[in-house]
Amino acid sequence: MRTRAAVLHELHAPWSIEEIELDPPKAGEVLVKLAASGMCHSDEHLVTGDLAGATAGMPIIGGHEGAGVVVEVGEGVSWLEPGDHVVFGFIPACGRCGPCSQGHSNLCDVGGTEFAKGMQISDGTARHHTLDGQDLTLMCLLGTFAEHTVVNEASCVKIEKDWPLDKACLLGCGVVTGWGSAVYAADVKPGDFVAVVGCGGIGSNAIQGAKLAGARSITAIDPVEFKREMAMEFGATHTYASVAEALENLGESTWGRGFDKVIMTMGVGDGSVLGEAFWLSAKKSRTVVTNIHPTHEQSISIPGAFLTLFEKEIVGSLFGSANIRTDIPKLMELYTQGQLKLDELVTQTYTLDQINEGYEAMRNGENIRGVIIFD
Repeated sequence: MRTRAAVLHELHAPWSIEEIELDPPKAGEVLVKLAASGMCHSDEHLVTGDLAGATAGMPIIGGHEGAGVVVEVGEGVSWLEPGDHVVFGFIPACGRCGPCSQGHSNLCDVGGTEFAKGMQISDGTARHHTLDGQDLTLMCLLGTFAEHTVVNEASCVKIEKDWPLDKACLLGCGVVTGWGSAVYAADVKPGDFVAVVGCGGIGSNAIQGAKLAGARSITAIDPVEFKREMAMEFGATHTYASVAEALENLGESTWGRGFDKVIMTMGVGDGSVLGEAFWLSAKKSRTVVTNIHPTHEQSISIPGAFLTLFEKEIVGSLFGSANIRTDIPKLMELYTQGQLKLDELVTQTYTLDQINEGYEAMRNGENIRGVIIFD
């Protein structure tokens, strides 16, 4: 069949909206008609090259935050059928490898092995092709910047049909990543002092997670005034434009004690900012690094002695250390109960043809999250 998709052909180029050829699903695969796709900063990393060597080659269909309706299932797919509503997890969970069997599906071996190839998990070949026959790779094995896509069943999470797909799509990456960074990776406890550095789509949800976990105070740090204002709506109690400003006001935000948990959720990780943020944290604190650092950045400046003397921790977190099969439905239920804000995350919606306009707004700090709505 033919469908339309946003394709990136080279670094620093705009997304090209073009018609592509899409093969039917093979064994273990699913054809899905997309309803909506979030516009995450990670797809911008493809454009800038910050993930060079860590993601699939070009040309590539972007997008990894998507939800839609199953159109067709391949051989052996017994738990999904046409008409089912699904959210994609940006890391597939095979359910059989070591990490999956230990409850760490965010570190699935299959997803990790195939992620950089951008081809189908089942046989390593492509289902998406340009009209002249060139194979197209997929961001996170999904390619949700397309009207239709074929993905492995390991990337699908079935959800209730009455849950809004234009909000559910956000759970494929940003919401769960931010929420889990606070609740799981940082292990925020009732009464904790929490700082979130970077308050876009992921940081806003780290704030929500910290609030739900019972944090005593939540400090949002971001240079964009609009994002600081929105952070207060999501649960922040204090806001500052920089780490330096937050350091100057520890007496106000933490009664001079320092933060128990510091969560790094910047659009692009920066070793110098991480080194500066280290000083925000108190004794026995934990700093969680969720934002992606450029692959060419090889070091950060942290005084190692203080890791020992103050028992500080620095940990990484992928997908908020969460599990797609338990946490995506859980957070949708919290949304339906009014405990999790999703509507407020969507600053602007776009058509597929407006994708470059949406990413320009993201670069300008105008969006918490843009969402592409498909017809």
